[in-house]
Amino acid sequence: MIKISELTFQQADFWDKLADLLAWEGVSDATVTETVKNILADVKKRGDAAVVEYSQRFDRVKASSMAELEIPVERAAAALAALPADQRQALQQAAERIRSYHQHQKQESWHYTEADGTLLGQQVTPLDRAGLYVPGGKAAYPSSVLMNAIPAKVAGVQELIMVVPTPDDDVNELVLAAAAIAGVDRIFSIGGAQAVAALAYGTETIPQVDKIVGPGNIYVATAKGMVFGTVGIDMIAGPSEILVICDGKTDPEWIAMDLFSQAEHDEDAQSILISPDADFLQQVKAAIARLLPTMERREIIETSLTNRGAMILVDDMAQAIEVCNYIAPEHLELSVDEPLEMAKQIRHAGAIFLGRYTPEALGDYCAGPNHVLPTSRTARFSSPLGVYDFQKRSSLIQVSAQGAQNLGKMASVLARGESLTAHARSAEYRLQEE
Repeated sequence: MIKISELTFQQADFWDKLADLLAWEGVSDATVTETVKNILADVKKRGDAAVVEYSQRFDRVKASSMAELEIPVERAAAALAALPADQRQALQQAAERIRSYHQHQKQESWHYTEADGTLLGQQVTPLDRAGLYVPGGKAAYPSSVLMNAIPAKVAGVQELIMVVPTPDDDVNELVLAAAAIAGVDRIFSIGGAQAVAALAYGTETIPQVDKIVGPGNIYVATAKGMVFGTVGIDMIAGPSEILVICDGKTDPEWIAMDLFSQAEHDEDAQSILISPDADFLQQVKAAIARLLPTMERREIIETSLTNRGAMILVDDMAQAIEVCNYIAPEHLELSVDEPLEMAKQIRHAGAIFLGRYTPEALGDYCAGPNHVLPTSRTARFSSPLGVYDFQKRSSLIQVSAQGAQNLGKMASVLARGESLTAHARSAEYRLQEE
């Protein structure tokens, strides 16, 4: 039977054990950091030529110019048209659900006028241009294209530029089809730190973007961290996670497969089950052993569950919620009788899946809410990717002549208290003599 950590809330060192289990050191080592730093500097200096050279070296592409590395949007449209009908329909339906959900997130400008005629408000505007990084090669996710691109388009981003590596010139047709559905404006077959640099600094061919979103390997993540400040980024994500809270009434095989659904991403992914029912935990463990041999990615799942998975026994649901709020999981399944009531007590989670018929996998593809979620306990202070990530807010302040009398005196007192006399006099100049 597979070895998976078993913790009990009542054990004296429970919280220490849990902290050790959750710890993930995915930071770049010195070699990666130095390599990325050099690539960023080179692309910033030499532009297209550097991007082409790195693409030839790392992705073994045959292209000798940036023009050859741009994939026409017509090529993406052709990829969509050529898909089997069931794939095309599934992508289109998923895109429509994602678009419909995110339209509810769109923020609008507002203002109000005070009694003296002073106007205060907030003006909401979209980013001009965003960059979408899409993993290539074996890790090709058309669903991620939809999840990153559609919120940008709903927000009103004028130009969305997608970069996707094509190792050995192998283009993923599903990714191109998803780009066509989502309305991506330009596509470049480049990846790695050089693609992040091109988006962040701009080259002769690729215009500088305002924000870079999308997942990537350690070089991509390191590059995103380094260019933050020059451009915005969505997040630096860690391995995928799922936490399932179950009362013991759900089919153990359902829960086992839900745990597998995250474990199969990679060996560092984390799957945790919490229940007050000790017998049920053992039933799930038996189901894991029974189903594991049937899985195509068995070795990855087994490594993930062995190294980072856990079964946690609690006394009651109150303890389960306490543990959950500490973990702050990326994905949380509440497989219980009254999930919506329990959800009201959850303070930290990226996405909450309610009830026994809501596996996390539906959220990855087609439920509607975004699957780009905070990992590694960052749900304590951050949120899923959304339309609001592609919108900016500007404050509106229009002070009337009458309003300037009150505010001017107030500002003068506060500014002189800070010894900033130019501030004070600027406000005082607007005061009318009494």
